[in-house]
This record gives sequence, C-alpha cells and structure tokens, in this order.
Amino acid sequence: MTDAPEAQSLARIADALDRLAPPPFAPPAWQAGAYVWHTAPDRLVPVPKPNRIPLSLLLGIDRASDTLLANTRRFADGLPANNALLWGARGMGKSSLVKAVHGELEGAGLKLVELQREDIQTVGTLLAVLRDAPHRFVLYCDDLSFSHDDAAYKSLKAVLDGGIEGRPDNVIFYATSNRRHLMPRDMIENERSSSISPSEAVEEKVSLSDRFGLWLGFHPCDQDSYLSMIRGYCDAFGVAIADDDLRAQAVEWQATRGSRSGRVAWQFFTDLAGRQGISL
Repeated sequence: MTDAPEAQSLARIADALDRLAPPPFAPPAWQAGAYVWHTAPDRLVPVPKPNRIPLSLLLGIDRASDTLLANTRRFADGLPANNALLWGARGMGKSSLVKAVHGELEGAGLKLVELQREDIQTVGTLLAVLRDAPHRFVLYCDDLSFSHDDAAYKSLKAVLDGGIEGRPDNVIFYATSNRRHLMPRDMIENERSSSISPSEAVEEKVSLSDRFGLWLGFHPCDQDSYLSMIRGYCDAFGVAIADDDLRAQAVEWQATRGSRSGRVAWQFFTDLAGRQGISL
C-alpha cells in the first residue's frame, strides 16, 4: 500500500516529462523546393515561395554567376562539385545569387536548405537527416563569420573536410560572407602576436576558408554597372523612364546613401516603381 503513492507520483512525473520533451525529429515529405533549419526542437520548415529574383536580373556579376551555376549544375547532375564561399562587398548579390541559381535548377529536383549562423553547431544533426534523403541539397548559410571567442567554426571544419563521415555525397555547402577568411583581421593579428606559435595559431583560424574549393569574390560596382542594373530592372518590369532621368535620379539616390551596389540599385528601382504605381 505504501508503494502506491510513490508509483502514482512517478507516473505523473513521467507524463509531465513526456509533455515537455519534444517529439522525435521526423524528416519532411520533401515536397517543397526550399527549407529552413530550426532548432529547439530540431525541424525543417518548408518555404513554399522563396524570396529571390531571377538569375537574369543579377547584372554586373556575370563571371561569378556563370561559375556558380556551372558548379551547381554539375552537382545536381551527380557529378563532382566544390563547396563555395561567396565573399566580398556588401549588397553585391552574394545571397541573391545562391537563391537565384537554386531557382534555375529547382526543376531538376535540387533542394535548398538554409542554415542560420547561430545554428552552426547543429550542422552535424542536420547532415545526418539530409544524408538519408532521396534528393540533392544545397546547404546555404548567409553572412557566415566568427568572432574572437567563437569556437563554432570547428564544427563546420570537421563537416566540410575533416570528420570520419565527411560531407554527404548528396549535400554541397554554400556560404556568403563579407570576409574572405570568415574572421575579423584583428582576430587573426591578435593570434599572430600573442600565441606561442603564431603561424600555427593563424593557420588554425584561417583554415576554415580552405575547406571551400570555390572562392567567388564580389567587389564594389562602378557607376555604369550600377545604372545598367537599374535599367535591367526597368526593362524586366515594364517601368518606363528616359535614360537621362534615370541617370540623374539614380546618381542622386546613390549620393544620399553614400554607397553604390546592387542592393542600392534595387532599392532605388523599388522606389521608382512605387512612384509610378507599378507592382513588382
């Protein structure tokens, strides 16, 4: 009789833990073309309509566009392909290019999975899910970088080119960053000046970027490229404006922003289309 209350208490505790514990992770049905990886609990959330623009509208980055498209097409066809790091000036279409390339090849069954920078340490769990899936995946991380006290890059290094399992054959990793070596320069210099073995410390910090077989650099655009981007948007969406008016307004817009990039070009065009009452 004395055991009955204890048994009831244990049963209530077990029931409470069952309610608190997340259900076992179940892979999705893979009906969508794009997904976002979330944690706590782990799950892949489908994105029915990815936020992207057509590849043909990404002007001024033709070389990077052709290279990444060719690399991704080889991967989609089951051929060898490299992980890619898209680095350089902000607003020049790095993340837009990744999404646009996927849009070009989505009809071939290629899936896009976005991994947030804050969830890098769970990349091993995610890859274990993708490894068993009957599809090919571009695993994409936007604005990838690491700070002084951040050790998450070690998780990514092992996955890209080091662990005993390695990267699954059906997964390729694309990342965008403003930094070629994914770490701030002062972090690298600090390691060089304060470590017992400076060269080894620096090598350990920058070796992550070596895991990417393909480096694509994005640099600030000149004024002609900036104006041609806007003209391309106008032609594609049917926004009528004379060349002289476009130049005057676009140059004034860039002056107020203090910069010139593909993002600034799109922002100006959005304002122009809005003023003309044209829906994008």
